[in-house]
Amino acid sequence: MPRRSANLQVMIRAVMKAARNLVRDFGEVEQLQVSMKGPADFVSAADRKAERIIVEELQRMRPEYGFLLEEGGAIKAKDGSSRFLVDPLDGTTNFLHGVPHFALSVALEQRGEIVAGCIYDPLKDELFAADKGDGAFLNDRRLRVSGRSDMGQALIGCGLPVRNWKGRERGFDAQMSAIADVCGGLRRLGTASLDLAYIAAGRQDGFWEYGLKPWDIAAGILIVREAGGRIARLEGDDDLFEEGTILASNSALYEEFRGIVDARVTKA
Repeated sequence: MPRRSANLQVMIRAVMKAARNLVRDFGEVEQLQVSMKGPADFVSAADRKAERIIVEELQRMRPEYGFLLEEGGAIKAKDGSSRFLVDPLDGTTNFLHGVPHFALSVALEQRGEIVAGCIYDPLKDELFAADKGDGAFLNDRRLRVSGRSDMGQALIGCGLPVRNWKGRERGFDAQMSAIADVCGGLRRLGTASLDLAYIAAGRQDGFWEYGLKPWDIAAGILIVREAGGRIARLEGDDDLFEEGTILASNSALYEEFRGIVDARVTKA
């Protein structure tokens, strides 16, 4: 069994509690696909409900901590230095269309540093979790990024920036084309937190995306690093949260992968 901090245990309990409702709601979504009304309103309500469950559970156990929420905005920390970053449903579009690939994600930031994170795929019952300095785990198994060093064998993930696309079309197209020319496979799975978790687990070898929000990537940043991977911002300074434009990979491919993408950033 992995050793988990008290904070991480609290986070995991909150995520698991919310996940039970999401799984039930996902079953309802599949039925609503054939209705005239459609599932969009139902999914929005499910997202908000999951967030409420997570927040209530975390506030009960850590009332002095603040929050940065996908749906509910920011709640200031009473202790002035600790906040949870919560994405109650990452992969909303997948969920909406009945695609069984989505996750719940919670990270803890203290004094500007991510110190704990968890990502849970409730349909596969896969919990990716990490405490800073103690490694990353998938359920009870310790994670390590892949050792793959041949880009021609690498499986690379990306996120298609369907929003805030203006001004990036040519650059992103050039990046996609260049990566597709040299990698073993290119995937767009639609759930950024799981893309990062899959790098940590060695299932993917690299991933890049534009326009992500802090709650999309906070837990994944820590999990990738604790599994021996590398992750950085593509544009500007080192603040990954500023633009949410990130690139992550195993250590063996990082320089080559980043070089290919970086060479085409200026065209974006």
